[in-house]
Amino acid sequence: MSPPSPLFDTIEGRRLREADAAGWRQWGPYLAERQWGTVREDYSADGDAWAYLPHDHARSRAYRWGEDGIAGFCDAHQHWCLSLALWNGRDPILKERLFGLANAEGNHGEDVKEVWWYLDATPTHSYQRMLYRYPQGAFPYADLLAENARRKGTDAPEYEISDTGLFAERRYFDVEISYAKRGADDILMRVSVRNRGPDAAPLHVLPQLAARNVWSWGDPGEKPLLRGEADGSVSAAHPGFAPRRFSALQPARLLFCENETNGRRLYGEGPDGAFKDAIGDHVLGARAAALPDSGTKCAVLSEHRIEPDEQLVLRYHWCPEGAPPLGVAGFDALFAARLAEADEFYAVLQKDIADPDARLVQRQALGGLLWSKQVYHYDVKRWLDGDPGEPTPPASRLSGRNADWTHLANADVVLMPDKWEYPWYASWDLAFHTITAALVDPALAKAQLLLLTREWYMHPSGQLPAYEWAFGDANPPIHAFAALRVYRMDEALTGTADRPFLERVFHKLMINFTWWVNRKDEAGRSLFQGGFLGLDNIGVFDRSAPIPGGGFVEQSDGTAWMAMYALNLMRMALELARENPVYEDVATKFFEHFLTIASAMTHVGGSEAEKGACGQGLWNEEDGFFYDALVLPDGRETTLRVRSLVGLIPLCAVEVLDADIARRHPGFAERLGWMLRHRPDLTREVSRFAEPGKDERLLLSLLRRQRMTALLARMLDENEFLSPHGLRSLSKAHAAHPFALDLDGARYEVRYEPGTSAAAIFGGNSNWRGPVWMPLNFMLIEALLEFERFYGESFQVECPAGSGRPMGLREISDEIARRLCALFLKDATGQRPAMADPDPDPNDADRVTFNEFFHGETGLGLGASHQTGWTALVALLLQPRQVVRGQALPVSTP
Repeated sequence: MSPPSPLFDTIEGRRLREADAAGWRQWGPYLAERQWGTVREDYSADGDAWAYLPHDHARSRAYRWGEDGIAGFCDAHQHWCLSLALWNGRDPILKERLFGLANAEGNHGEDVKEVWWYLDATPTHSYQRMLYRYPQGAFPYADLLAENARRKGTDAPEYEISDTGLFAERRYFDVEISYAKRGADDILMRVSVRNRGPDAAPLHVLPQLAARNVWSWGDPGEKPLLRGEADGSVSAAHPGFAPRRFSALQPARLLFCENETNGRRLYGEGPDGAFKDAIGDHVLGARAAALPDSGTKCAVLSEHRIEPDEQLVLRYHWCPEGAPPLGVAGFDALFAARLAEADEFYAVLQKDIADPDARLVQRQALGGLLWSKQVYHYDVKRWLDGDPGEPTPPASRLSGRNADWTHLANADVVLMPDKWEYPWYASWDLAFHTITAALVDPALAKAQLLLLTREWYMHPSGQLPAYEWAFGDANPPIHAFAALRVYRMDEALTGTADRPFLERVFHKLMINFTWWVNRKDEAGRSLFQGGFLGLDNIGVFDRSAPIPGGGFVEQSDGTAWMAMYALNLMRMALELARENPVYEDVATKFFEHFLTIASAMTHVGGSEAEKGACGQGLWNEEDGFFYDALVLPDGRETTLRVRSLVGLIPLCAVEVLDADIARRHPGFAERLGWMLRHRPDLTREVSRFAEPGKDERLLLSLLRRQRMTALLARMLDENEFLSPHGLRSLSKAHAAHPFALDLDGARYEVRYEPGTSAAAIFGGNSNWRGPVWMPLNFMLIEALLEFERFYGESFQVECPAGSGRPMGLREISDEIARRLCALFLKDATGQRPAMADPDPDPNDADRVTFNEFFHGETGLGLGASHQTGWTALVALLLQPRQVVRGQALPVSTP
């Protein structure tokens, strides 16, 4: 046991240690940024979630499963929801939520059309800060829809709000929304507005408080109540919740309505009343009827005219009934104290990062990740069956999406990939989120990993839920990879190895591994298939759909993921065997699984003698690369010679065993020896048992030195995978030489596309045909570091290929990390390549966005604009290494 990190000696660190017991996690930025257009709100017969509840309905329809809002803050059960609304005097509707295009409307799929940044956050949400950019002219809803529709199906880029001319002459408000906690449930909200334009401009500011609608769906219980009090505050009563109060520290007008559906507006029938959209109608003057003096939704309205470059600061207090009042001075002092505590916390974390710009990028990456928590509520059986008193759902639903996931009943705070474009968890995304989160909040990271293995998530068959559009899809199985890294990072930070966590997740993942073996090995040859949505359109076919003409694809990546999975579980078992030798037997079983899978990748069937009868394997000796194989219904096989990340993922299946393995785990070592003596047909292809490496270590890998050298030659070639900003997902060689396949009268082609995709698979907004993606770059960096533990400095190759400059594996991993970090760091011109702007606003120089993926040549950010889920991995790449029992953690520093 080693002493805890000094991170836990800071005020925020001490608060973090007692967070669960003291309730510091009870309130946070858990409100969605988009609840409309989600599967859980879809009650249509055809499953078109985007069309069933579009943005135009969102202001008038009560949501069934959650709430949304700008810069939202709520409790972990989403009883009370606080967010910000604005009106500039010109918009056709109140700005209550972020606008974007539905999947069918966008030029490249769904796409948010707003500008905002997550600037800061602490793990306990004692301090949060973000900035939203609100135009002073009418928001161009119709223009954005029409122009993107016109561009759909063309090579034209997406049409963004910055292209409309609305931001010309900086005619916008920068609205900074901050939260600070005086206590675990005592919350201060500050709204700071600066007019960046050349003229004075009006602005209505309306923080909104709403009770999530739980009473319209047939559940018994007393209805919540918000009511204005004589002192100008709002009292908030909720069944089973202690009374609370909301107040403004400056003059304001209280507006109330009911958080219920306006059926008359949406359907042309229903009673009159002050429904969900009544506050917006009142502010815009669309309806003269008076609002009630109580309800389940309220706004605290103040109207302002802000001069050029003037800053307006507004203060609000949301606290338990009876909490001591705060004046302006006390309010500001509390904010200053919480900011100082956040600075102290991050100063300790970043003490070895010398570059102030790198510190800024890392802090905003972590801040964005922490902002991206969301209450995710979805009871699939209730959704399928419908609610009492509501129309019966269409019969088609019972045989449609997620119909076989009736056990799934989620109501938890989850780290989201992106709270607008992906406001739902995905199993492999979440695994990456936890690795980054462990840098500042290992308890959160462990809890999130365990969450998806709980009985209300994990399918009885053992499958982990993929994502809400199709829980039954197959995401890459990296949960064990993440659990091991979080386990080690937690030990490094806390000084204690949390074996109960490791044991709990290990037992559930054994069940999941069995699901993979039984369900995703079509021919029983240890070569795996599956949707693997995580690589979307990287290949010849949509791998989540049947192969045209029948047959199936034996996947290099799918099989490598399973080899890595077996090694991860073997390593987990060995770690648990430190205290319980019984786990040595389990480790042996996963070692055998690994050998079988590894051999199959080389020559299907398990031995050279069987090669001709059972297939050709996935390694291509001529090209020095792993490829997928198409197996046709008549048994013929075709190698799909697409050089992509699919062929690099085998690098990730690597584990190094320390020389003292026989002393620590004699039973396991004995079995290793038996396999070496009796199954050389398996062990000679994948291991270096007879040739110990650095410090007498042993290597388990899919790659012997010769094959690894060949694969690295491709990976480090700047004309293939190595871009100025990391590893491309598809070889650049396919720009001049696309891969083409003629099958059943149709032609299928894969061409290198460094930016947005022209391929229609998955709507074209999730392109793996050339851009740089952070998560697999991260995994390959980690793989190189693991290989370095075995080879030491003896393994060197040219980097870049053909440069004449040899590098060791650690140097190569550092070089890739350096290129990735350069996406976000200022270059010699002061620009950040991921955010290159021909007309940059100098005020935005230190505001960073973290996109889903990046242009393979320029590094420009593409896809979802706030993917502070897996792209937040850059925070780890910027953090200097720590060493825990020989493991390099986190990753590297460039």
